[in-house]
Amino acid sequence: MQYVGVEQRPGCLFCRVIENPEDPDADLVVWRPEGAIVLLNKFPYNPGHAMVAPVAHAQTLEDLDDAQSLALTRALRRTLAVIRATMTPHGFNVGANIGNAAGAGIPDHVHLHVVPRWNGDTNFMAVIDDVKVVNEGLAQTAEKLKRAFADT
Repeated sequence: MQYVGVEQRPGCLFCRVIENPEDPDADLVVWRPEGAIVLLNKFPYNPGHAMVAPVAHAQTLEDLDDAQSLALTRALRRTLAVIRATMTPHGFNVGANIGNAAGAGIPDHVHLHVVPRWNGDTNFMAVIDDVKVVNEGLAQTAEKLKRAFADT
């Protein structure tokens, strides 16, 4: 309920937390590797739903140069490994929504979604009324993953 009716803050979420570690949304950041940033999705599909973004403000993957693409891919690989070791999901959905028509909530800064999945993680609430139950608080997940990124 803490997000229902909350007005979205102006500007690019990724740029705000990259440029200002004191930004209120910076609490969602779990790792700041060179050339990228990893933060939890404020509206997660499942616990551990992370977003991996390049530091470069670019709308699409093809707008990234080779070094930026490499930094993004390295961050994605480590994010998968850390979530796998920390949360032991049975699988992942990984992908990008590029452009408004594709459902991008932040269309101006390309990013990859990493959604941990567990066998049976879809329940009757989602089937009956398009409601998703997330069984772990965002702050709890953030602290767990921050420790895991720091330890590996």
